[in-house]
Amino acid sequence: MSNPQHLRYSKEHEWLSAVEDGVATVGITEHAANALGDIVFVQLPEVGGTITAGETCGELESTKSVSDLYSPVTGEVVEANQDVVDDPALVNSEPFEGGWLFKVRIAEEPKDLLSADEYTEFSGS
Repeated sequence: MSNPQHLRYSKEHEWLSAVEDGVATVGITEHAANALGDIVFVQLPEVGGTITAGETCGELESTKSVSDLYSPVTGEVVEANQDVVDDPALVNSEPFEGGWLFKVRIAEEPKDLLSADEYTEFSGS
């Protein structure tokens, strides 16, 4: 398993893309997707809603368990990935591509996001 170098990671196992025009993409890591098992339901934050770094903003349900989705940043949700709502298995099969979860206009970015190497060391993946 390889964590893309161009992303940053939270200790709650979410990833964050580079910010373009104030907007970043958020997803969960391959490590988290594998730990959850086959994802069968995804609840994402509502477009236009405000999310806060470190707080719950959605839910992922798998054949093994239900897990809260935490936001790695504070900001306004500008897009939710309807493809993963329609086909939750994308989170397992393409966690860093088509399985992204939502896009957020960042108001405040935490300083404790990890690099790919730091996340690999932290997660053991």
